[in-house]
Parts: sequence; structure tokens; C-alpha cells
Amino acid sequence: MTQETETGRARPEAIKAVPVRHPGRWVMVGVLAVLVAMFAHLLLTNSGFRWSFIFLEYTPGKRGVMFTEPILRGLRGTLLLTVCSMLLGVVLGVVIAIMRLSSNKVLSSVAWVYTWFFRAAPRLVLAILFGNLNILWTRIGFGLPFDKQIGSLFGLDDFNGQFFSIESKDLLAGFVAGVLALGLSEAAYMAEIVRAGIQSIDSGQSEAAVALGMSRGQVLRRVVLPQAMRVIVPPTGNEIIAMVKDTSLVAYVPVATELFFQIQQVEARTFVVLPSLVAALIWYLIICSVLMIGQFFVERHFGKGYGAAGKARQRLRDIQVEQGGRVT
Repeated sequence: MTQETETGRARPEAIKAVPVRHPGRWVMVGVLAVLVAMFAHLLLTNSGFRWSFIFLEYTPGKRGVMFTEPILRGLRGTLLLTVCSMLLGVVLGVVIAIMRLSSNKVLSSVAWVYTWFFRAAPRLVLAILFGNLNILWTRIGFGLPFDKQIGSLFGLDDFNGQFFSIESKDLLAGFVAGVLALGLSEAAYMAEIVRAGIQSIDSGQSEAAVALGMSRGQVLRRVVLPQAMRVIVPPTGNEIIAMVKDTSLVAYVPVATELFFQIQQVEARTFVVLPSLVAALIWYLIICSVLMIGQFFVERHFGKGYGAAGKARQRLRDIQVEQGGRVT
């Protein structure tokens, strides 16, 4: 019912807003709560997990299997393998991305073939393949090509034109084979990520930089890549996290200084399979969680000036400039 005012006009009643009900959401919350409670009950009451074996009673010194020296050594090896593989993948990936965007058909074709091959080949197969490449060569070295033929031509039977050589079984085995397998594979994915980031930048900016007298290298380093980082960083963070998990594949090379390999050795010694795997899983969860936190802050740093908040700050700066104010 409306009320009469002094002017004789009817005052509208207050709107009675009724919130929209979502019974389906509460049903879903209830289902999730039950599932979480069941999972927690499984973790706490099932003796098959043997939490004391993981955290407390693996050694006489009351240390769990997670904190023994072999496992910690494998953890350090996993981190080192991740860093080396990602460095190789990122550096080579940037080079391949630039080659892919080149106007030279030979360079772009070679880059395309590289990305096609290493994106199609499974990393486990590559790891085992690189671990057995010593079948192809006895020694790997640097020097004059066809040195034996050159020596025989001049009557020098003992002529050796190799400046440096090493047994292939010493080079293409273990850690180096794992780094090559993971790093070369990662380079193919990083090349596509970098290429997408570079192509996301308007070509007019590159043309303007060239018109100002900058070389192509300076344009790429000072204009294109700093802006492309906003697009490159998120998938690169995902690739680093994926690389941490993919290091477990090189246990089949084998790489002895790797976490999953050491866990397998614990299983072979103790015949305790599930708790050992849970210990490895916990370490992988810890490492990846730290990397996710770091990725969040790096993305926030390179995302400044973008999105609703960034556009609002940029608009405020434009208004201050128009009014002659100080830009902060």
C-alpha cells in the first residue's frame, strides 16, 4: 500500500528484495564435505599408509624415509636436473622461436621440423634413447673431419686430428643424457610459447623502433620481449612445474641422483611400496607448491598496467598529465 505525501503524490513502498536461492550449490557443498571427510578418514585410519615409516621410524635415529640422506640427495638432484633442463629449454626455445618467425625459409623450416619432432616424441622414450646413444659412437670429440683419411693421404698412419674427445658412454649417460632429453624436448614447447608472446605484440611498435634507428636485436630485447613477458610467464611457470614432475622419467635412463630413482631403491630394500611412493608424492607437492607461489608473484609483476586495475591507473596518469600534474 502506498502512502500519501504533502504534495498529494503517492510514495512507493520499499522494495522487498528476496535473495535468489541456490539449493543446488548447497547440495554440492554437502557432497564435497562428505567426500573430504571420507578422504580424511582414509588418511588417518588406514594403517597401509604407515605415516610413522614416512616421518619418524625408518632409521634408528627416528627419522622418516623422507628425511634420509639418499632421499635428500635425490631431491637435490631433481632440483638441479630441473634447473639445467629448463635453462637449456628456455635459451634454445628463444632461438628456435626467432628462427620460426624469420623470413628466411630455411631457418623457419628447420625450426618447424625441430618443434614437430620433439613435441611428437614422448619424453620417456627420449630419455631412454639418449641414455643409449653411446651405441652409435665409441668416442665423441671435436677436431678435423676425416682425420684418418687425411693422415693416410700424407702417409701418416698415426695422425690424430681430434683436439678433444671423450668416451661416449661417459658423456651420453646418466645426468647429461637426462638433461639433453628433457631440455631439448622442453625447447620445442618454449619455442611455441615465446613465439606466441612475440606475436601478441603489435607489429607497429617494432616498426616504430626500427624507424628510430634501433637494430632488430635491440627491438627484440628492449621493445618486444619486455611486453611479451606478460604472455610468456604464465605458461613458462606451468612448464617449470611440469618439468619437476617429468624429472621422474629419467629414473629409467637411469639417473641415480634423482628423487624417484632413490625412492625405487628404498622400495627394493624394504619392500614397502605405498608409503615410499607417498613420501615421493609429498616432496613433489612441496616443490610444486613453492613454484606456484613464486609464479603468482612473477605474473603479478609482469601484469602491471594490464587488466581493470592497471587500466584505471593508466587513465589516472593520463589525467594528471593533461592537467599538468606530477605523474607518480
